[in-house]
Amino acid sequence: MKFTLSWLKQHLDTDASLAEIDARLTMLGLEVEGIEDPAKDLGGFIVGEVLEAEKHPNADRLRVCKVNTGTGVIQVVCGAPNARAGIKVILAQPGTFIPVTGEALKKGKVRDVESQGMMCSWRELNLGEDSEGIAELDLGLTVGSKLTEIMTFDPMIEISITPNRADCLGVRGVARDLAASGLGTLKPLDIAPVAGSFKSPMGVKLDFTPDTASACPLFAGRMIRGVKNGDSPAWLKDRLTAIGLRPISALVDITNYVTYDLARPLHVFDADKVKGNITARLAKSGETLQALNGKEYALSESMTVIADDSGPEALAGIMGAERSGCTEATVNVFLEAAYFDPTRTAATGRKLDILSDARFRFERGVDPAFVVPAAELATRLILDICGGEPSELIVAGSEPDWRTSIVLRPERVAELGGVEVSTAKQEDILRGLGCTVSEHANGLLVVPPSWRGDISAEHDLVEEVIRINGYDHIPTVPLPRPSMPKPVLTSGQRRASWVRRQLAGRGLIETVTWSFLPSAQAKLFGGGQPEMHLANPISSDLDVMRPSVLPNLVAAAGRNADRGFKDLGLFEIGAQFDGPEPGQQRNVAAGLRAGRAVTRHWSEKTRAVDLFDAKADALAVLVAAGANPDSFQVVAEAPSWYHPGRSGSLKLGNKPMATFGELHPGVLGQMGVKGPVVAFEVFIDALPPQKAKATKAKPLVKLSQFQPLERDFAFVLDTKVAADAVVRAAKNADKALVTDVIVFDLYEGPNVGEGKKSIAISVTLQPMEKTLTDEEIEAVGKKIVDAVVKVTGGILRS
Repeated sequence: MKFTLSWLKQHLDTDASLAEIDARLTMLGLEVEGIEDPAKDLGGFIVGEVLEAEKHPNADRLRVCKVNTGTGVIQVVCGAPNARAGIKVILAQPGTFIPVTGEALKKGKVRDVESQGMMCSWRELNLGEDSEGIAELDLGLTVGSKLTEIMTFDPMIEISITPNRADCLGVRGVARDLAASGLGTLKPLDIAPVAGSFKSPMGVKLDFTPDTASACPLFAGRMIRGVKNGDSPAWLKDRLTAIGLRPISALVDITNYVTYDLARPLHVFDADKVKGNITARLAKSGETLQALNGKEYALSESMTVIADDSGPEALAGIMGAERSGCTEATVNVFLEAAYFDPTRTAATGRKLDILSDARFRFERGVDPAFVVPAAELATRLILDICGGEPSELIVAGSEPDWRTSIVLRPERVAELGGVEVSTAKQEDILRGLGCTVSEHANGLLVVPPSWRGDISAEHDLVEEVIRINGYDHIPTVPLPRPSMPKPVLTSGQRRASWVRRQLAGRGLIETVTWSFLPSAQAKLFGGGQPEMHLANPISSDLDVMRPSVLPNLVAAAGRNADRGFKDLGLFEIGAQFDGPEPGQQRNVAAGLRAGRAVTRHWSEKTRAVDLFDAKADALAVLVAAGANPDSFQVVAEAPSWYHPGRSGSLKLGNKPMATFGELHPGVLGQMGVKGPVVAFEVFIDALPPQKAKATKAKPLVKLSQFQPLERDFAFVLDTKVAADAVVRAAKNADKALVTDVIVFDLYEGPNVGEGKKSIAISVTLQPMEKTLTDEEIEAVGKKIVDAVVKVTGGILRS
């Protein structure tokens, strides 16, 4: 919504500065989006007088002028046809900011003749479109005076209007809010009836059923004959031009002006082009309308039209028809002011894709009580500008019932708004907004004005009181701490946060993907059952809930590889869906690595990712989640989407807690992704809860003053025996002394026999109380050998 300061002051009697109006509008909820003040860029311009204007020696169309600045005489080269001695002009000297170019003026030479300034046109000051010559000022002005001192400039204000404030889509509504807040007083509006001198030859009829009567409950109109539809006066054109509207003709400009001035759209018909009487009705099937925008529209039976005997002449509340539009030849005009249903108007505009100033206001709700006054006011404007003779006003229908009574309990302002406002001030504020206020047993009985259809309940009145009183008067107080919940995270949320940090620290990039995916991909990962299909998918290819987080990560890795990023690691913490019922989803930390684990470098050999990278990621997740990785059993079992010989699971008892390994080449092939790709899935919800922390602090590291010992052992075992069984057995042989066990060699061949393998381990012994003797070391070694042999059935290799 745009308007100029002078336009606002036509309705508001105030001495407030532009800055004060700016601040108050924003405080009232009418947010100021911008203010354009021409004066701020014109401070450097002065009044100059042309003393001489001689022909340029090197150009026929240029003149070399001597210009008096008030403090001296300068030379200016000018090409304007009206440059001559004796006129007073707008003069810019070097260093002056020129609005049209956005640059400061510099001295220069024009055809080898120095020019020390510039005589300006209105266009160069952004004050008009006249660029045919320089601006000529009143000869009585003092030479050297600043332009800002001899002229008045009208700042343009643009505000943002929320959908509920249809009343502020007119300048008077904005002025009313400012007056209610104490920033001036609202001037009275002259809506006195205009006496008609003859009976209108054109009648008005409302043709609706009782069910559709709300489409147009009230229509007012009158004939004005003998008008002269020429150019609008300068004040009207200036106001329309300032807000970005193009002046067309006096009649059309008047309707546009009233629309922006009073938030009341009107329409004028060339009465000589209307056949018979005017009828407001619903459109008939098959009817069309050639609108003023030059487009033809097919109408439906739900649309309200204004028609004559030959057919529709306007889309009610939206746009008129081209054939009955007013032109310079219009002599007799029929003025329309009506109230149209907001819902039906909005539906028609959306269906036909027409957005007009009239529709914008009608669909938000115009003042239903201002139909007849608007017709009288517009009549007076037409008579003043275009002349003519008015008929008697024709009114069809009746004003819709808009009145509603609301009881306001004054104490509710403090209860809901947190600020004390006296009852007397509440009454003044509401009356200033146009409400009728009287006493009631429970407080105040308030009847909102017809232009405030958004006020329908007590809390709306409370909001109005607080808004006009000023949001900055609401005291700033801290919330009482006991009423505030203590910040808390569930154990699952804490674990997810720890895991997220761990995986990011290991170089993986977190992703957030859809919880659904194509059914073909879901079947590759054990999903795609009928009950998991979506009833209303957002896309035809995202039609089933994901049975695993991995498919979306694999697809993301493929898209990256297609764009040249083949070596990457991704992870996601989210839900996988095992079934459609509550409780049939699990929180999973899943990730993958693709391409090379070690990139090409002169200092080390490159290698592709392998299952041990995925296993390390899975173990890191378990550690971050607070689990003891030594508690888990490693088994060579994994779901079908993993490579059967290069994958495994981490189990606690018989329950899998994580899976890891290389993804199956067949799965990758069907998804269009090149391998190798290794992945892991850790079922965070299945992990045992963390133990409560001990209240007594323990030392973070227990150091020993004695040197650790390393002993190597090699065992011959059946090939089916897992290395993890050997490691666990060795660790459990003496938990006090054995601090670490690692596998450093694996051999299968003729020297150990068919179906056998040799595993060599290195055991670290860390004495804490004394240095071990040879006998004690031998005893510990025997315990380790016996433990491994008992658990695995193997023998110590000599």
